[in-house]
Amino acid sequence: MGEFAARNLVKKRKRFKWSPKAGKKKLLKLWQDDPLKGAPIGRGIVLKKKGVEQKQPHSGIIKCVRVQLIKNGTQVTAFVPGTNAIKFIDEHDEVTIVGVGGSQKSAVGSMHGIKYKVIGVNGASLNELLKGKKEKPKTA
Repeated sequence: MGEFAARNLVKKRKRFKWSPKAGKKKLLKLWQDDPLKGAPIGRGIVLKKKGVEQKQPHSGIIKCVRVQLIKNGTQVTAFVPGTNAIKFIDEHDEVTIVGVGGSQKSAVGSMHGIKYKVIGVNGASLNELLKGKKEKPKTA
């Protein structure tokens, strides 16, 4: 590199900073794409209940709910774990959701694009509701 190489160096740096994945992620601000904005859990209002088909080679329907987050109004799909757990959730209930734990906040197993699961309904744990230890709180 010579005495007048600065222009070339600047030009190359501009071009090659897009090359590594980390650089691209930083420039496109993809780290902000998370609906929970980095929080471990979130609350939302149930818009509707729906069934989602599994990916091949599995067959069956995963019981899910469409949730609008209170934090920022973003809509996400969250699956409801447990047999007959969907019966405890109605439209306009407030649910607590958490990520399913996939690498880089992704879907797990045969679930198509479902990255969150429901852990609570109206402030009560879904697990305790399923076991019969608690009754579902009424909303006003």
